[in-house]
Amino acid sequence: MQRRAVSAVLAATALVLTAGCSSDGGGGSSDGADSATPSSTTSRSSPTEQAAEEAPPAKGSVKVVRTVAEDLSTPWGLAPLPGGGLLVSSRDEATITRVDEETGKKTELGEVPGVSPAGEGGLMGLALSPDYASDHMVYAYFTSASDNRIVRMLYDEQKPSGQQLGAPDTIFKGIPKGYIHNGGRIAFGPDKLLYAGTGESGDTGLSQDTKSLGGKILRMTPEGEPAPGNPFPDSPVYSYGHRNVQGLAWDDKQRLFAAEFGQDTWDELNAITPGDNYGWPEAEGRSSDSEYHNPIAQWGTDEASPSGIAHAEGSVWMAGLKGQRLWRIPLKGTEASADPQAFLEGEYGRLRTVVSAGGDKLWLVTSNTDGRGDPEEGDDRILEIQVS
Repeated sequence: MQRRAVSAVLAATALVLTAGCSSDGGGGSSDGADSATPSSTTSRSSPTEQAAEEAPPAKGSVKVVRTVAEDLSTPWGLAPLPGGGLLVSSRDEATITRVDEETGKKTELGEVPGVSPAGEGGLMGLALSPDYASDHMVYAYFTSASDNRIVRMLYDEQKPSGQQLGAPDTIFKGIPKGYIHNGGRIAFGPDKLLYAGTGESGDTGLSQDTKSLGGKILRMTPEGEPAPGNPFPDSPVYSYGHRNVQGLAWDDKQRLFAAEFGQDTWDELNAITPGDNYGWPEAEGRSSDSEYHNPIAQWGTDEASPSGIAHAEGSVWMAGLKGQRLWRIPLKGTEASADPQAFLEGEYGRLRTVVSAGGDKLWLVTSNTDGRGDPEEGDDRILEIQVS
């Protein structure tokens, strides 16, 4: 399915930045487009360690294996269940649905109470408890009438369809909300701690304020408390100076990467170091100021508007909304080892979420029914893709 003719040359060539990441600190691409000294940080891999790592081939490939499910309304978050099945959130309908990845059958678990969808807000990221096998807890990030918050709910699949979600337990609240820039991605890391990407809700000053929860990556326990070892005392703030983070993923060395919407010039892929300042609003894209941690890759905002990311086959795979393409960023350590490579340009419209399906397979979620896309018959959908 080709939505529109693919241009022979991209309007703006993706620029790879493989140098200048500072360890000292530090609307065009929205969905449609007083700092403290850290108390501690964790070290990133050294140049010697990175040199010892093998980079994947400069060029990769993408094959769409099949369409897993169709006719989804404003899908946003995706969480694969350990025993099979995919949980998907509807941003605007505030529902969570289970998709059988073999047959495409959809079963609604229920509606999440308290969600107030508007603009870029609503029911967004999903994550499963690191102890899901025993506690069956599903975590969700959503916009309420007053803020963005994170809740957890018991999923009881023995109950009738529509009644399988327990009452939400709010574990974290007070994240600034706005019509735009609500962040929304949550994920449990290899350390079994919960990470959340937030936006500055259109108030750019929040990003540089380490006492604010807006424009940050947050790190907390499964109960919503600031995680031990965080860089700012008694704070969930893990990194700051972000505009709107909607992509979080770890490589096979447990290093965190995040995708970020720029404004009018540069979207970013960042390697995250705890306590570092990623520049917004003082810097968009690469900066010569050593106070700010530079991105490892950047794109013109028409080429990306990045939401979800996943790691597979030695590369970060980044879903583009306005860019309507899937980007491959091959890695060597915490640097891009070759130019980013675009796939599926214009073929499936806006791309919201990409999640590892194990090995060389990914789940890819489109986002054409979100009010900014051009939905076609069958939208929105979940695709299974094979990558290298």
